[in-house]
Amino acid sequence: MSSPQKRDSHEAGTAPSQVRHEVLVGTCGFAGARARAFADLDLVEIQQTFYEPPRRQTAARWRSEAPDRFRFTIKAWQLITHRATSPTYRRLKTPLTEPQRGQCGDFRWNDTTRMAWERTLEIAVTLRAEVVVFQAPARFQPTAGNLDHMERFFTAIDRPGGLILAFEPRGEAWTDAVLAPVLERLDLVHAVDPFLRRPVGEGLRYFRLHGLPAYHYHYRYTDAELDRLAAWCRRPGRYRVLFNNDAMAQDARRFLQRWRASAPGSATRA
Repeated sequence: MSSPQKRDSHEAGTAPSQVRHEVLVGTCGFAGARARAFADLDLVEIQQTFYEPPRRQTAARWRSEAPDRFRFTIKAWQLITHRATSPTYRRLKTPLTEPQRGQCGDFRWNDTTRMAWERTLEIAVTLRAEVVVFQAPARFQPTAGNLDHMERFFTAIDRPGGLILAFEPRGEAWTDAVLAPVLERLDLVHAVDPFLRRPVGEGLRYFRLHGLPAYHYHYRYTDAELDRLAAWCRRPGRYRVLFNNDAMAQDARRFLQRWRASAPGSATRA
């Protein structure tokens, strides 16, 4: 089975050599009024697409409300990554038959996950999204069967040029030695909380900050921690920094202020 074709651009028509250093900051989901997010931040990762993708008209309205420079990323629909026994399915509105429910999750390629990807991709295209994030549940470990599922899924899906796919695994079994060849072979980038581990692989650095200790969403980042984050982002490359804690809007704005004050010559917006 052939591997996915490598994507050379982070956005259609924009080569990496044209953006030597870029740091864009936002939140996982709209925290407060959309208009303020569009004014103050650089991007937002749409969370609704994980639970139940919105109507295409809704996504089109979000894109039209946002300035051209504003970026969107989205999470892939949970039907692709999570089994139907996951409590997150309580927020699912699309009716599924029992056979369809049995096909959900673990990147298994079948009629149900094909439909889920088509719905996800429709919203990504409508938003002109830069990245689609596949967040694996903790139970999804790097077994031979699961790795085969990923290989078939990412080889089979329709994937427009310029669309970056990010994979966020969980659990200690996903060591660097295990993860690196998967990312390379399937042309994925590592979605990661940099306070928990260093990013694996090359390309776009996609940071999702979940609070400390791990996944303590009530956490508010200290100034010292935001300065550490800024130091990581000073290395050459392209960064997407997305806060996913309860204070994400405040922390994102605090980080932007500190970043712009400490690195005035670096690009924060395209």
